[in-house]
Amino acid sequence: MTYAELLKHLETYGQTHLLKHWDVLTADERSHLSGQIMSVDFAQLAKLRTGETKAVDWKVAAPKAKSPPAVRIGKPWPYDAAAAKAAGEKALRAGEVGAVLVAGGQGTRLGFDHPKGMYHIGPVSDATLFQILLEKIVAAGRRYGVRIPLFLMTSPATNDETIAFLERHNRFGLAENDLVVFCQGTMPAVDMATGKLLLASSSELALSPDGHGGLPAALSRSPAQSIIRDRRLTHLFYFQVDNPLVTMCDPTFLGYHILSQSEVSTQVVAKQDPAERVGVLAEIDGQALIIEYSDLPEADAARRTDDGALALWAGNTAVHVFDAAFLLSAAAGAGELPFHIARKKVPFVDDSGNTVDPTEPNAFKFEKFIFDLLPVAKRTLVVEVTPADAFAPVKNAPGSKTDSPEHVKAAIGAQGRKWLRAAGAEVADGTIVEISPLFALDADQVREKIKPGTRYEKATYLRSDE
Repeated sequence: MTYAELLKHLETYGQTHLLKHWDVLTADERSHLSGQIMSVDFAQLAKLRTGETKAVDWKVAAPKAKSPPAVRIGKPWPYDAAAAKAAGEKALRAGEVGAVLVAGGQGTRLGFDHPKGMYHIGPVSDATLFQILLEKIVAAGRRYGVRIPLFLMTSPATNDETIAFLERHNRFGLAENDLVVFCQGTMPAVDMATGKLLLASSSELALSPDGHGGLPAALSRSPAQSIIRDRRLTHLFYFQVDNPLVTMCDPTFLGYHILSQSEVSTQVVAKQDPAERVGVLAEIDGQALIIEYSDLPEADAARRTDDGALALWAGNTAVHVFDAAFLLSAAAGAGELPFHIARKKVPFVDDSGNTVDPTEPNAFKFEKFIFDLLPVAKRTLVVEVTPADAFAPVKNAPGSKTDSPEHVKAAIGAQGRKWLRAAGAEVADGTIVEISPLFALDADQVREKIKPGTRYEKATYLRSDE
């Protein structure tokens, strides 16, 4: 596209500043910038910025929220955990289950300038998040005698490095044709004061990933969609890269999902403190949804039932099971998920070519959330898990009060002690025992491999490649 054509296009939306440095760009840089500009939906951005798109007023909506019906630990449900586990294992053995891993984020908050999946979190092994999670998939496949495909969504910032890292480590045992890597979309950053798009450089728009809600659209652009159909996958186990404690393709969770004929099921943990920075599963006017902790008014977060429990107790773990047909239908209409707006500090290049590093939020970023599929689904399900068993996300920098690497490593070690003791081993208090997924996925498998009375008194890493 010529300069004149680009200029005319941008004049319509008041964005001609994007061509301010055109004269100093190379032919390749001009081609790159022009391609980025033409991919932007300027009319949509204008509506987002001016609030013409629908946004929930949580001050009005949240007081009406209540916790949805849920499979709760120790409480009755129409079918018990044993029946659910049997149904889940049947689906796994039949090869009906695939895994979806969202890994578009970098470890910036951890002081780690690489994809978060490359962060070392094994308390004894120093294994990365990617190693632990992919080995769990490999181990689950071995347990059920099937190949479980992994659909891994990256972002432009993490894609190339992620692919290179996984290939360098032979995908941690996952077969080449069982791994599909695809990249999520992006959205431009918009100046809060003027509505103008920001430039990251003279030839590059300031772009950011479009959120985990970009998954359906990214699926529709990738080979994953046809592979899901060709392999006749009917259930997709969704998880995020920051949680090494996730129970991979949890058969009990899968079984509850299957027996309930749910289209979207969500694992939750019981919140103990109203101030916990975790979204909550709620129901408003009969519709399931997630309210982000930043949107939930303090009064509603603190609301309690007659027995003193939090009224909105169900904390989101970002672990879901999707009916595959439902997710593929969402992919066909992926543009319908709403965008959420965040105010962020975004460095940019000004009209003079100088890089500006703002000290206060200066731009709007736009992203979609996968949990906005909940209100779209005809049937949903909420299943409670114990955090010590399944939820220890690494989100914050070393030394933080919550969700730090130290907390996560301690949780991995505590789980190892618990499994060994359940198998009859003797483990000294405070001893860190890390159990590789290739050694065991739970206490039952540990019991098959160790002798009762075995003592562990020092840091130990149990691993088997069989």
